[in-house]
Amino acid sequence: MLMEQTLRTLKALRLPGMAAAFEEQQHQAAMAELSFDERFGLLVEREHAWRENRRLTRLLREAKLKSSQACVEDIRYGNGRKLDKSLMAQLSTCQWIHQHQNLVLTGATGCGKTWLACAFGNAACRQGLSVVYVRTPRLFEELRIAHGDGSFGKRLSTLAKTDLLILDDWGLAPLNQAERNDLLEVLDDRVGTRSTLITSQLPPAHWHAYLNDPTLADAILDRVLHAAHKVELTGESLRKTEKAPA
Repeated sequence: MLMEQTLRTLKALRLPGMAAAFEEQQHQAAMAELSFDERFGLLVEREHAWRENRRLTRLLREAKLKSSQACVEDIRYGNGRKLDKSLMAQLSTCQWIHQHQNLVLTGATGCGKTWLACAFGNAACRQGLSVVYVRTPRLFEELRIAHGDGSFGKRLSTLAKTDLLILDDWGLAPLNQAERNDLLEVLDDRVGTRSTLITSQLPPAHWHAYLNDPTLADAILDRVLHAAHKVELTGESLRKTEKAPA
C-alpha cells in the first residue's frame, strides 16, 4: 500500500523516471543489499536520464533534420573526400556553436553536404542546443507567407532564438529584392549571438555575384563569412552508394 502511494506521489510530482526506477527496485532482491543512499542515487540518476532523453527527443523533433539518423560518428573519410579528421573532430564538439561561429559546407551535388550538416545538427541537439533545418528556398517561401499573414516578426524572433540554423541548398535560384532583404534580417539577428550552417554547391567566392546587389551582398556576406569555418567536400557522389553515410 505504501509503495502504491509513493508511486502515485512521484507521478503527481512529474517524476516518471524516478517512479519507474522505484517500482523496478521493489522487484529486484539485490536492491535490498544496497544502502538507502545508493538506492536513492539510482532513482535520481534514472530521473535525470529520463529527462535528458525526453529533451533530446523534443529537440530532434523540432529540428526537423532531413537526415534524422545522421551522426558525426559515421562520417566517411575515404573516396577522395579530403576531409580533415582533426577539423571534423573539432566541429563535432559544437564549440563553434557555443562561440557563435558559422559553418559553410560546399561541394558538388551528392557529395554529402546535407548529411554532414544534419550530423552536426544531431550533435548540437545531443548537447541540448536548439536546431532548425530548412531548405533555403523553402525559408524564403515561408517568410513571404509570413509577410502576408502578419507573422513575419514572430517568425524572425523564433529563428533568432535558435542556437543553430541550418540553411540547406543556398544559391540554387536567383533572389529577388524582398528575399535579399529577408535574408539580411534573418542573419543580422544572429550575428555574434547564434550560429548558422550553410550548405551550397556554389563556392563562397561566387556568392557576391549570386546575391546581385553589391550593398546587400557586402552586408550579408560580412555576417555569414566573418566568423565561419569553411569545408569543401570533394570526391564522387555518395548517391552512387545506397544509403551511404557522409
